[in-house]
Amino acid sequence: MSPVRRCSRTACGRPAVATLTYVYADSTAVLGPLATYAEPHCYDLCSEHSERLTAPRGWEVVRLAIDAASARPSSDDLEALANAVREAARTPPRQEPPSARPSDALGGPEGRDADPMEVARRGHLRVLRSPEP
Repeated sequence: MSPVRRCSRTACGRPAVATLTYVYADSTAVLGPLATYAEPHCYDLCSEHSERLTAPRGWEVVRLAIDAASARPSSDDLEALANAVREAARTPPRQEPPSARPSDALGGPEGRDADPMEVARRGHLRVLRSPEP
């Protein structure tokens, strides 16, 4: 499980519950639920800093509904992860004949996009194999 993301504000160590994104073209600050992944141009904020958020003069702040309960992984998330791991352990990795495998040497799109570490996928979950020593 991934570690809890912390508030982006300096010297604040509280857990993040919201993500702030600036839309410079529209002079808008959008504050919404915590993003699934940490993005380089977004700021994760704790509940206190998200409540006290102000924007520069002339900017609009759009506040989307934030459900604090959904910020933490639920038992359904953990169960889905456990089921995906169990299923991947039961299913042997797909073996394609060497002639059917995309070649990285050819530089084709299949070669660039293929992930040699991915063993199985179920929905948004991926099972990766350990790198060989």
